[in-house]
Amino acid sequence: MEDEDPNQQEHDGTPSQMSPLEAEARGYTLFRVSDREFMIKVSRRRWAVVLVFSCYSMCNAFQWIQYAAINNIFMNFYRVSSFAIDWLSMCYMVTYIPLLLPVAWLSEKFSLRTIALTGSALNCLGAWVKLGSLQPHLFPVTMLGQVICSVAQVFILGMPSHIASVWFGDDEVSTACSIAVLGNQLGNALGFLVPAVSVPNIYNPDELAYHISIMFYITAGVATLLFILVIIVFKEKPKHPPSRAQCLSYTLASTDASYLSSIIQLFKNFSFVLLVITYGLNAGAFYALCTLLNRMVIFHYTVRVFPKPAGS
Repeated sequence: MEDEDPNQQEHDGTPSQMSPLEAEARGYTLFRVSDREFMIKVSRRRWAVVLVFSCYSMCNAFQWIQYAAINNIFMNFYRVSSFAIDWLSMCYMVTYIPLLLPVAWLSEKFSLRTIALTGSALNCLGAWVKLGSLQPHLFPVTMLGQVICSVAQVFILGMPSHIASVWFGDDEVSTACSIAVLGNQLGNALGFLVPAVSVPNIYNPDELAYHISIMFYITAGVATLLFILVIIVFKEKPKHPPSRAQCLSYTLASTDASYLSSIIQLFKNFSFVLLVITYGLNAGAFYALCTLLNRMVIFHYTVRVFPKPAGS
């Protein structure tokens, strides 16, 4: 998947000698900032980037809710309380709170590719760690794998707007951001559907471990494939800036304000604080309902359990 001819310009967007008519014929838009002239053109790679990101975001969201979706089954398998299984979901929220600002700072300091590789690698590692928890006494191992995935989530959730601004033109930013966020929501949906369909509510721990292992192996395989795709598809930035805003970002000098002072300045903005509160209430209600939905349904409805084998 190649972009435009590398001989047309350097990676930072500075064009070679080319007349405006020739640039327009090739699909470029010339834009001058101070004493530098840029060629604005979107890369064909941009859709692959956002789709790969959406897919590994979906995989991470699937791993978040796969335990809570069949809370009663994992509770019986690992012989722990329902509250312990709830923590396999809640660890995502607990991890996000202290790591949000440090990871946001890392996103400012390192390239988009580095952050994407880190999130995808942690998501893949967490999926493989869970494969070591296919015995009833290995609940701590599955918790470790889930915590690793929860750290990956912090690197994932802040990326949609970054991908949209770096790779897409002014008229495509909203669409790209929507596609990137959509993967997370699809992952939530699959996290409720796939475990309920693939893992039956049975007593035999060996047979139950077999069905759980199939789900874990498929998840780990998908996470590994997506990690490889991230290595292949993700680049630091496109060869040509896709928008005037990106041209400006190439030329602006770094600000003297510290990262901490910029955060403090944000929280002095009433509109930002109001947005944080309203979105927090909405997200909190959603995550709480997803985590407890299985327990709510079981409490009010009879659950069909396959007969217990004789002599067990």
